[in-house]
Amino acid sequence: MTAVNLSQKLSKFSDCWSPKIISTYNGNEVMLAKFEGEFVWHSHPDTDDFFLVIEGDVTIEMPDKTVTLGPGEMYVVPKGVEHKPSTKNGASVLLIEPKGTPNSGDEKTAAVKVEI
Repeated sequence: MTAVNLSQKLSKFSDCWSPKIISTYNGNEVMLAKFEGEFVWHSHPDTDDFFLVIEGDVTIEMPDKTVTLGPGEMYVVPKGVEHKPSTKNGASVLLIEPKGTPNSGDEKTAAVKVEI
């Protein structure tokens, strides 16, 4: 295993809302994603959803509150809580989820995750 350079990995792709796997541990995938605009309302019934903003800003709407994150800030959406991430100016985000978790909460509409 070698060190992972997040900036280098982020430079390898431009598509948004399509997480790229950069590492794994204990059955979890560590991913990078670029956000632009709004994602869909969704939930994950079996797992929490971890967001760490690297660049930009991210707003996570939930039924009972809204959380806004800047660079270096993180938030964990509890499992089963419906949420909608969005950004006004674009963002780069580190995500951690159990392997195989669909990013949209639905296998049919989820992005295909590839390792970079």
